[in-house]
Amino acid sequence: MPNDPMEDKMNRELAVETLKKYNKVAFHIRHAYTVEGVMRWYANELGYGDEADFWAAVGLLHDVDFENWPEEHCVKAPELLREAGFDERFIHAVCSHAYGMTSDVEPEHQMEKVLFAADELTGLIWAAAKMRPSKSCMDMDVSSVKKKFKDKKFAAGCSRDVIKLGAERLGWELGELLEKTLEAMKSCEAAVEAEMEGIEE
Repeated sequence: MPNDPMEDKMNRELAVETLKKYNKVAFHIRHAYTVEGVMRWYANELGYGDEADFWAAVGLLHDVDFENWPEEHCVKAPELLREAGFDERFIHAVCSHAYGMTSDVEPEHQMEKVLFAADELTGLIWAAAKMRPSKSCMDMDVSSVKKKFKDKKFAAGCSRDVIKLGAERLGWELGELLEKTLEAMKSCEAAVEAEMEGIEE
């Protein structure tokens, strides 16, 4: 049974409020909105449309503690999220994306596996988009993403190992993950730009 639309609206309002309480840097806010949109696209694409709001909210808050507590990433998050009123399922999902890095919470649900796989990749795709004359991923094709992925000096902070492991956990070829995530970013680029209006970058 789908959630009440008003409840979903309130949940997103709470998520945005929580995001902005702990994140002031435009780069982090943009990344949060991007992963929110990507996760919503994946929920609908993979047959979890009735959970799309949940997937999206987890995407929005997956890095809630990173700006202020980078060394305690996904260690501090449970405290912040509980205080804001998010449940344990939500907290598990958020913490699972840092598994093997700063978290021992393993991705179990399909949504958690998608977040683990797509998070780093959105950073790489956005870095590639910013270098294009259009400053957009709308005119980018997957071959461009593959080329940037292979160039380990490009967006070196985006872990290729995590992205590859993420694809494996999903049972996908790397190319499928790259193609789907690019498509997901195209689907939400306009919405992200709208959210970023008035935020100085």
